[in-house]
Amino acid sequence: MITLYGYWRSTAAYRVRIALNLKQLPHQHQSVHLVKDGGQQHQDDYTQLNPSHLVPTLIDDDKVLNQSVAIIQYLDQQYPGVNLLPQQPFERAIVNGMALSIACEIHPLNNLRVLQHLEQQLDVDGKGKIDWMAHWMALGFAALEEQLQQHSGLYCFGDNVTLADLCLIPQLYNARRFNIELDCYPNILKVERNCMLLDAFIDAQPEKQHDAQ
Repeated sequence: MITLYGYWRSTAAYRVRIALNLKQLPHQHQSVHLVKDGGQQHQDDYTQLNPSHLVPTLIDDDKVLNQSVAIIQYLDQQYPGVNLLPQQPFERAIVNGMALSIACEIHPLNNLRVLQHLEQQLDVDGKGKIDWMAHWMALGFAALEEQLQQHSGLYCFGDNVTLADLCLIPQLYNARRFNIELDCYPNILKVERNCMLLDAFIDAQPEKQHDAQ
């Protein structure tokens, strides 16, 4: 049995939920509340699974995995069928590059612990945090928009859903949470519209999760 430890609003956990849905893998969710009780991700029983104090963590039988992109790549290799990465090396590298630009360059700068540090340690006010997020998201989305001009079809890379789409859709959810302007990214919004026609993406939405509150 696969168990996914995550939080309903976690962008990274959202990616993995989409992957599990696309591959139609039976799984159960275990909520790790990132705010309640000082952050359940800091509790000893969880940090034994994930020393980084982050979500998601995926357990597949006795195998414990951290980091959403690594988890998705594991699922893609372990459970073939719906391929989330192209098989041709160059195309695979393009998709990985788009995915990592979101997961490693945009997402970390609007991660909860980064925002908490800005507020609690650096005395950045609410507007300052929004400006911080808007700046880094705009840089990342602008670069991705250009890549999609070259590579996208229905989705980020051609007409098949890939890892890049799994990273993009949760990041757009996060952007809208903070009222980040997105109208200037028509290719990104086109991809989003097409993804959100699929049950795997619809069912993975944060508000549809059992721990949403």
